[in-house]
Amino acid sequence: MTRLRYVVHRLRAPGGCPWDQEQTHETLIPHVLEEAYEVVDAIRSRDPAQMCDELGDLLLQPVLHAEIAAGAGTFDLDAVATGLTEKLIRRHPHVFGDASANDSAAVLTQWDAIKRQEKGTQKEGHLHGVGGGLPALMRAQKLQKKAALVGFDWPDVAPVFGKIREEAAELEEAVSAGQTAAIEEELGDLLFSVVNLARKLGVESEAALAAANEKFVRRFHQVESALTAEGKKLGEATLAEMDAAWDTVKKQTQA
Repeated sequence: MTRLRYVVHRLRAPGGCPWDQEQTHETLIPHVLEEAYEVVDAIRSRDPAQMCDELGDLLLQPVLHAEIAAGAGTFDLDAVATGLTEKLIRRHPHVFGDASANDSAAVLTQWDAIKRQEKGTQKEGHLHGVGGGLPALMRAQKLQKKAALVGFDWPDVAPVFGKIREEAAELEEAVSAGQTAAIEEELGDLLFSVVNLARKLGVESEAALAAANEKFVRRFHQVESALTAEGKKLGEATLAEMDAAWDTVKKQTQA
């Protein structure tokens, strides 16, 4: 870590790297997001070497942000680490204090109460500030988890299926009526209900959709290869031919 901090400092110092010197907290936003998602991809690949490499790329981001802040005299990496350490101790009184929490649900409830007290948001709405910077799919699941902490939740998974059917019917009605605004609203409600189903089943909706995306890409590439073997190209083959190739690929991958 000491060597890493020196290297980043050198990159930002006079005579260092022009690109690094030009960066600000704002210009690094897309890099933070990109590196985080690449870590996720590495974890899903179950490749330890790739995971180690991508975690290193992600680690660069807070070190670089801290170096930028240190140059502006606002904070440094030691302040970041100290603040994090103290926060972890405060929010785990069942480990570092006299409180008790016998399961994960109790830990999360306690964490939330301490967090709201620290931020002075006890008088704000229960969902105040939850996941504001997250993609919509991830935020939906986080909002639902937070609501569930105070008992606003279906008792089991069965009613969620019913809710999905209800929202799908309402969407179908909006489509039939050609109500553009209602279509977007009802589609959003349907997606929110599907995320709720994922949560009740213990599945991360973002991970599930990401896996579905990758499966689609793999199968589509196989469809393309199958058509090429028959002397056909995408865009020239009929929908029926592409559907037939898709069904074949699907059966092969499910075997």
